[in-house]
Amino acid sequence: MHSYALLLLTAFATLLHAAPPDPANGLGPMALAVNPDGSRLVIAEACARQLVQMELPSGRLLRVVPIAGSPLVLTASPDGRLLYVALGEVTGRVICLSADTLDLIGDYPAGHTPTAMVLSPDLTTLYVANRFNGTVERISVPVERGTRPPPLEVGREPVSLAITPDGQRLFVAHHLPDMASTATVVAAGITIWDPVKGIRTGQFLLPNGSTAVRNICLSPDGKFGYVTHIIGRFQAPATQLERGWMMTAAMTVFDAHTGTPVKTILLDDFDRGAANPWGITCSNDGAWIYTTHSGTHEISRINREKLHRRIGAEDGSRERLPSTPSLPDPVLNDLSLLVGMRDRIPLPGNGPRVLAIHGNTLYVAEYFSDTIAVMDTSNPTSGIRTLHLGQPTKMSLLRRGEQVFHDATLCFQHWQSCASCHPDMRADGLNWDLLNDGIGNPKNTKSLITSHLTPPVMVSGVRDRAETAVRTGFRFIQFHDVNPADAEAVDAYLRSLQPIASPHLVNGQLSERARRGEKAFQSAGCVVCHPPPLFTDGKAYDIGLGKPGESVRLFDTPTILENWRTAPYLYDGRANTMLDVLTLHNPQDRHGKTRSLATNELQDLMEYLLSL
Repeated sequence: MHSYALLLLTAFATLLHAAPPDPANGLGPMALAVNPDGSRLVIAEACARQLVQMELPSGRLLRVVPIAGSPLVLTASPDGRLLYVALGEVTGRVICLSADTLDLIGDYPAGHTPTAMVLSPDLTTLYVANRFNGTVERISVPVERGTRPPPLEVGREPVSLAITPDGQRLFVAHHLPDMASTATVVAAGITIWDPVKGIRTGQFLLPNGSTAVRNICLSPDGKFGYVTHIIGRFQAPATQLERGWMMTAAMTVFDAHTGTPVKTILLDDFDRGAANPWGITCSNDGAWIYTTHSGTHEISRINREKLHRRIGAEDGSRERLPSTPSLPDPVLNDLSLLVGMRDRIPLPGNGPRVLAIHGNTLYVAEYFSDTIAVMDTSNPTSGIRTLHLGQPTKMSLLRRGEQVFHDATLCFQHWQSCASCHPDMRADGLNWDLLNDGIGNPKNTKSLITSHLTPPVMVSGVRDRAETAVRTGFRFIQFHDVNPADAEAVDAYLRSLQPIASPHLVNGQLSERARRGEKAFQSAGCVVCHPPPLFTDGKAYDIGLGKPGESVRLFDTPTILENWRTAPYLYDGRANTMLDVLTLHNPQDRHGKTRSLATNELQDLMEYLLSL
């Protein structure tokens, strides 16, 4: 049998033999696609690991297709015949289905956790962002033939893509900053690529403190782009929340022709945050911008013409941000800019993320309530209809904990959620001056992986255990008295988290270089403070990094599990790479005897550490 036929049969069997979902753990609608005549909606249910085809407008479920993988993204061909689905696994795949029947047509290998896709305007190439490889694949479609060009090495955590109508510029949105936390500017950014030639043609940083970038889109004419993100005001001590003192929700407008930012717009109101902006799209006629607020369960409807007129976007009179912003931050702290041009519309469900628009109908996937909100954009005040993806079930303790973790309504004035500083339960790359160990000593956000298993917690070990940190976090960071049941649910959820396999592994195993590095890990003494399986001894040490005059000199030994995705490193994020940890910031061998290691031994050790 031909190898391609075998591939199709294998993929088809994979589709049909997925384990049934557990309704208590949620369905998790994560992506939407409407067919051209608006009669059907396909929903990717990431938690249930299945695709659902729904009849519109009735909401009747037509097909449910289980998949042995977590579908994170849907992209439909403009004619509505084909549907591409990215499965966000360690060994990711993209499958091509018939949009009518959900029958399998093609199966394409991808990288580690494909998280975004976009079709080229000529419909011959599918661009797929592999989040944890830092790459964008170029796949010939609908059936790949010949040699695939090498992926674009785009940089840290690409999570969203947009392409201009002429196909000459591909915009890649990066989830997190890619610099030391002690840099003058710490911000995520956008890279711009010529996707055919495979070269980077531009880039720009978002404003200082920008992190948790989620989604990017272009206006229908391709002239302007819009990207959702958070701005962490990490330069100030975390003493209050009013007026966005700690955290603001933002949308940055950029010129898609020149590849330069135009203006960053704060999405919050003066006394009410619009936390955790996620999905963003424009209406088909370009009159409106829609963005979801996943933390406050709302959608913003922004008059695009009025916005552009106010910021001078169309006539070139705008105040431009420099490509590499310098302090003071050029963002206007204007919480009233959208007055008179934006409607904040509460949604009936919980955790809105992605959205899709067809004609005058907007569909919003509500991740935690397992529902689809439907809004008539020609009359948004007429009410919002809810389509249910299944019979309501009692939410499991773990699912409830995940929901609470992401819920900014459990915060004074709704400015932030736990996920604002810990996107995807990891770290935002910023240094925060919390008050749990004094003031004036900002420290890097820690990943919450294994936090409940490795007490004490916080960088300085100031909290005896993670359960204490959860409750004090709500009280002193979100200024909210959490009820015991919600706190216990968050504990259970965080305790359940497992590290994701590193992209440095080869078929799930240490590479030959990493195995050599494991020996160096032992001979250099790293294993003394970082013993497996949790890779921490739970003790605090002075490793010579504290600044003169600081009251805190002892730092908790962190786990080094999953540190391939949690840069920058050390207590204040001064080390942007693992090599910096081993060399530049270890001059006295205070955290591992690495000075005497040869260059190849350092490379081996680094490979091992990044494979954990």
